[in-house]
Amino acid sequence: MASLKKFLKAKSYTKIPLTLTETNHFEIAAKINGVTGRFILDTGASNTCVGMDKTAFFNMVSEASDVKAAGAGATEMETLVSTKNKIKIGDWKKSRLKIVLFDLVHVNKALTSHNALPVDGIIGADILKKGKAVIDYDKKSLYLKK
Repeated sequence: MASLKKFLKAKSYTKIPLTLTETNHFEIAAKINGVTGRFILDTGASNTCVGMDKTAFFNMVSEASDVKAAGAGATEMETLVSTKNKIKIGDWKKSRLKIVLFDLVHVNKALTSHNALPVDGIIGADILKKGKAVIDYDKKSLYLKK
């Protein structure tokens, strides 16, 4: 039987390593507009998000948004939206990506209180759907279709 890695490679998937944090989240490196950042992979987040304080860091242009962010333990948070961004995760690329900007302070407080490093944002289901993602929990790998 072929391994998952070989099977997906034959189907033009690219493999991206994931790091399991102290909080049991998968962390992933991604480049937004050419700048590398640290992100949590979150299958439950509908949109890819970046902390509002990282807008300039990732060379993003933001505009007002009617979207209210809600997550575990937090509701109705103000957001901004940034469109026309480029993202690169491993060898996988997407342009014209819409990213939601919101205050990640509560997320990073939770992470740092459990000895995990703070993150710049969250890679959400929008990217996972676009990349026809396969997550291999055992091998700590994300596969995205090129």
